[in-house]
Amino acid sequence: MHTKGSDGLRSWKRLVLLLFIVVLLIAAGVGVLFQDQLLPNRQHVPAEFAGIVKPVFYQGEYFPTGAIGEKDSLKLPLELVQKWIDPSVIYEQSSDSVIITTKDKVLRFQTSQLSAYMNEKPFTLNFPVEKKDGTVYVPIEPLRQLYPIDLRESEAGGAVLLVKQGEKLQWARQIDEDGANVRTGATIQAPIVSTLAAQERVIVWDEEGDWYKVQQTTGYIGYVPKKRLVLEPESETVPEAAPTPDFVPWKPQSGKLNVTWEHVVSKNPDVSKIPAMPGLNVVSPTWFSLADEQGNIKNLADAGYAKWAHNRNYQVWALFSNGFEPDRTAGALATYDTRMKIIKQLLSFAKVYNLQGINIDFENVYLKNKDDLVQFVREMTPFMHEQGLVVSIDVTPKSTNEMWSLFYDRPALSQIVDYMMVMTYDEYWATSPKSGSVSSLPWMENSVKRLLDADKVPSSKLVLGIPFYTRQWTEETKNGKTTASSKTLSMEGAQAIIKEKKLTPVFAPEAGQNYVEYQENGKLMRIWLEDDTSMKARIALVNKYNLAGIATWRRGFEQPAMWNVMQNALNAAP
Repeated sequence: MHTKGSDGLRSWKRLVLLLFIVVLLIAAGVGVLFQDQLLPNRQHVPAEFAGIVKPVFYQGEYFPTGAIGEKDSLKLPLELVQKWIDPSVIYEQSSDSVIITTKDKVLRFQTSQLSAYMNEKPFTLNFPVEKKDGTVYVPIEPLRQLYPIDLRESEAGGAVLLVKQGEKLQWARQIDEDGANVRTGATIQAPIVSTLAAQERVIVWDEEGDWYKVQQTTGYIGYVPKKRLVLEPESETVPEAAPTPDFVPWKPQSGKLNVTWEHVVSKNPDVSKIPAMPGLNVVSPTWFSLADEQGNIKNLADAGYAKWAHNRNYQVWALFSNGFEPDRTAGALATYDTRMKIIKQLLSFAKVYNLQGINIDFENVYLKNKDDLVQFVREMTPFMHEQGLVVSIDVTPKSTNEMWSLFYDRPALSQIVDYMMVMTYDEYWATSPKSGSVSSLPWMENSVKRLLDADKVPSSKLVLGIPFYTRQWTEETKNGKTTASSKTLSMEGAQAIIKEKKLTPVFAPEAGQNYVEYQENGKLMRIWLEDDTSMKARIALVNKYNLAGIATWRRGFEQPAMWNVMQNALNAAP
């Protein structure tokens, strides 16, 4: 027989037992939590780069493909060179060559050969370019000569640290007798990748809370508690070599560039008939063009014209075009040998005709040859500068047209050349289905702003291309549909029509130009005028954006009085 007292006692015991079990469970949980959160992880894991025989590091990162060789015979993967040293270094498969271009050097060296060429002069390598398992390896010898870099190779393990001149390295030293563990993360729960020796020096790349992200000279990268390290009072600055002087392109002592293109189709003009052109300082005759895919050049140059120009104190920057032939261009730019053939001819012509510059005018180029054009200009410029020649290139405004606009890598080209002429024409081209200005002021200004802002073309290099010509448009409406056709007019030609038809120009604010229209045989005739009004407005943009100057297409389409207008406008204060 049970009593109430015995039942209560048993209930109390069960409650105590239950509480005891709960306490045990909590204690076990706290123990696990204590072990997980307070005790350090003792697991050792291999470094991320453990599978790389000779890893290369830069600023705390490693490259997935290691180097080969050692010490002076060390060679770096080409892709590493492109990523961390110079993205413009290329491997040309057609000639099995690595080509390096700097601001004043062009180095070409072929796989497995010790003979190379620096600016087309023999250059002997101690170790050649090597191809191994599909990877191209570049010897460090020329890289050290041409770039502000140093390579530090670890005696233990072979890791290679790439540093660049002028960079600062913050070193720290391990202060405890027992080695501090280097962990994969900034927590004691992170696995261990390495352990520091007593007094070992490490590079500090970053900090995260109470931890430093460090790198050992053996390459291992990870996190160490700040309290285990002492920072060296002064960071190491990687010594810099004396800089090579930059090429300084010619520019007028006062004022801005005033360039005009001389259109030479078959023979040069009779210079005795060319009137005075006050303010002009550069002529660019269209003398040279690409003749074939082998890189031969058609030459229309005339020593008499060059002498006449020099007697008038004009610089002569001869134009070299691709003939606007895309297939010919693709073939000629395809290999180092054909590109160098072009360059050598231009250098020779420059000496023969006493030129001061070369103006590159490549148009109608396949988009696939965009990089080839950049490479050609990159290889050409050091040779031209070596001979004291100014290098300029003509580009169109930006548009979505592949062969008219997209093939120009304007940011890359503007970093190489001395001047970039933006041909701000034709907004409405000869066969345009609609009539309009060759170059309205808003369109011209927008074209300039896009180059300066989006493409980061330096204003000190940008030259505004200005048309001397306009178009007479004929609009005809039949069955409710309007068609347009045009013919090109010089400034004089447009003024002759105005005089003949007794027209009074009116200012068209949307174009920023004077404008006339009239009816003839039931058709609407329209002309957006190039005159002193449009010229002053265009040159105002040069002063507004502090551009290098102007280039006009083409001499002979202007009115003689326009030279005084341009001279005064260019010299006007912004």
